[in-house]
Amino acid sequence: QLQTVESGGGSVQAGESLRLSCAASGYSVGSQCMGWFRQAPGKERDAISTIERDGTASYAESVKGRFTISKDESRNIVYLQITSLGPEDTGQYYCAAGFGLRTGQCQIPVQSGAFHAWGQGTQVTVSS
Repeated sequence: QLQTVESGGGSVQAGESLRLSCAASGYSVGSQCMGWFRQAPGKERDAISTIERDGTASYAESVKGRFTISKDESRNIVYLQITSLGPEDTGQYYCAAGFGLRTGQCQIPVQSGAFHAWGQGTQVTVSS
């Protein structure tokens, strides 16, 4: 059974940092494209960062320089380090696997429809 569980969200003040975790089971995070997505209140779910099998990372312009994606293949976890948080970063953060996406197809922009094994998400709320 394919399963993805996100954690690490919370309510923080502007300027603070968080590290989100995405624990996978039933598949290997090292063997496919992995993506982090964010859904702000009343808005669509947007891709914010991806990491390819070879570790190549990509970011949406809105988070570039503040967010860092990484993975620990031995623990089968993908991380998203987020710094300098602002109210605009508030939303539900999701992790998913891009099964079948080839090298070069796993870079922002990507469509959420190409990703699978969605978790329940973790909420990040940033107050000013």
